[in-house]
Amino acid sequence: MTQAGQTPLPLVVLISGSGSNLQAIIDACASGQVNAEIKAVISNKGDAFGLKRAQRSNIPTHVLDHRLFGNRQSFDRALQKLIDGYQPQLVVLAGFMRILTEEFVNHYLGRMLNIHPSLLPNFQGLNTHQRACESDVKEHGVSVHFVTPELDGGPVVNRATIEVGSSDTPESLGKRVLEEEHRIYPEAIGWFADARLQLNGNQAMLDGTPVPQLEKSVHET
Repeated sequence: MTQAGQTPLPLVVLISGSGSNLQAIIDACASGQVNAEIKAVISNKGDAFGLKRAQRSNIPTHVLDHRLFGNRQSFDRALQKLIDGYQPQLVVLAGFMRILTEEFVNHYLGRMLNIHPSLLPNFQGLNTHQRACESDVKEHGVSVHFVTPELDGGPVVNRATIEVGSSDTPESLGKRVLEEEHRIYPEAIGWFADARLQLNGNQAMLDGTPVPQLEKSVHET
């Protein structure tokens, strides 16, 4: 919980869609669970419902349409300029469906988090729930990780595990995983806001102790 007198951590959230994780973060900040203030929400899609969520909470919003840029580098440079105008100490990717350039990632290294719907390093990339069903795994889940140049490859800082039953479908897994996302993402942001979470080299540290990482256990064909 927020301690009286502590300055809230300024953060910027990037989205592309409905913004349900954004809403969980907004609620956690408003309740004092997370000692942070969302300075802006930026989307690469103008019809992202998450923009409305932000506007309802009087959070500044911006649309930066990637289709108006000639290449990934020019979009990322414009995005970086927009973000840095708010001077955030943390950048949060909440369903931001863009592959980011190495230059952009390195600019925010150690102060950018992402959430991914799998137990990383398993099922990096897209369609994780479908791939989990096809792989007959017994456990699935979600991971919060520091963003590094490797796609979905940064060190995990927080995770949640769910059991996969014989009757599960990608849709049923997705629903249960999303509930866990809404719980563990604000928690991880809260750790960072309280200076409990840092990136040390390629190691996530929580309260001065390395966060355990999982070994890859699923080998897809």
